Amino acid sequence: MKITDLKCTVLGSNPVIRITTDEGISGLGEVEASKHYLKPHIMFYKDFIVGEDPTDVERVMMRIRKGGSFKPWGSSVSAIEMALWDIAGKAAGLPVYKLLGGKIRDKVRVYNGGVRYPMDGNSPDAYAANMERMKASPEGFTIIKQGIAFHSGMPSAFPDYFYGEVQPGRFARTSGVLTERGLKYTVDCVQAMKDALGDEVGLALDCGPGLTVPDALKLAKAVEPLNVMWLEDMITGDYVPYVLADLYRDVTQSTSTPIHTGEQIYLRQNFKDLIEKRAVDVIGPDPCDIGGIAELKWVAEYADLHGILMAPHGVLDGLIGLAALVQVSATLPQNYIAFEYPVGNPKWWYDIVEGLPDPIVEDGFITVWDTPGMGVELNEEATRQYLPEGDEDFFD
Repeated sequence: MKITDLKCTVLGSNPVIRITTDEGISGLGEVEASKHYLKPHIMFYKDFIVGEDPTDVERVMMRIRKGGSFKPWGSSVSAIEMALWDIAGKAAGLPVYKLLGGKIRDKVRVYNGGVRYPMDGNSPDAYAANMERMKASPEGFTIIKQGIAFHSGMPSAFPDYFYGEVQPGRFARTSGVLTERGLKYTVDCVQAMKDALGDEVGLALDCGPGLTVPDALKLAKAVEPLNVMWLEDMITGDYVPYVLADLYRDVTQSTSTPIHTGEQIYLRQNFKDLIEKRAVDVIGPDPCDIGGIAELKWVAEYADLHGILMAPHGVLDGLIGLAALVQVSATLPQNYIAFEYPVGNPKWWYDIVEGLPDPIVEDGFITVWDTPGMGVELNEEATRQYLPEGDEDFFD
């Protein structure tokens, strides 16, 4: 079997790739919705993979892996890797999880990152009310994540939240020292959310990047009695292309609150310091950023050897990305907690993707399906109306 073409389109905001072969088997991959601009970067790799055997996944990846980098640029490589596994599974007549070593769980736990409701203000009561709505959502989530501090509107909404200025622009980084009032307000909001959830649903908190080491430690110590699931990306994370493992270690070793990072990191090599120094308690690589699902599994295994937990990121990965997360999460070792549940946006995504269970999530879990490959396909007839001008040949 040989690769004959690499195609890419943008459906809604998610770049979607399709790799075709000379045996009529094709594979799909998807990039996060925040990276609609990556189509040219994805297509750069076409000449490197055409003519290769897609079922030799690692051999193909060795041809392109050096061309990626930290978020967002690793997404192109990651999407190609997922499409290769999709082809390999279909060619073998097996679900991808079988090719990754087989599943150790029949259901995978997810945490709520994608099911959102509008906030009615920014008071602690507003945070509590929002949490109550998510707790009541039909998916029955057992863990819910919420943004606070520099991963939220708090710096803009709360007067004198920190000693600094809010930086406008999507890729700008707002950071600084929290005022005493700002820190107290943050803790009050966390307390209100935890009161709303009780001990029935775990609360995870996305916090940055942008916190200083002293403030990260103050926040972690202040919420210790609340037993939150983790504090994520406090110092670095998101689109920051570096890790600063030594700084994370200073915080992690001084608190009982679990500390989490990793969504921006590309390739196993860049997790080395975090894991070997035990700089965090939880890592959260995104299959759409790390270099694909086999790369994510390798990192999970290595983290498990060091007593570090695994909670993969994925909020913007879309429904094809969701399928990839289900397949790889079924195979991860027992350090696995849950992966971040993505949703289809716009809603018509649920009309064009075939193969997902209905409902997808029940009581906070997704049952692993046994369809060959990733187990999902795009309905060509339903999808054509959403193809951008110039991409009419996506299914040809």
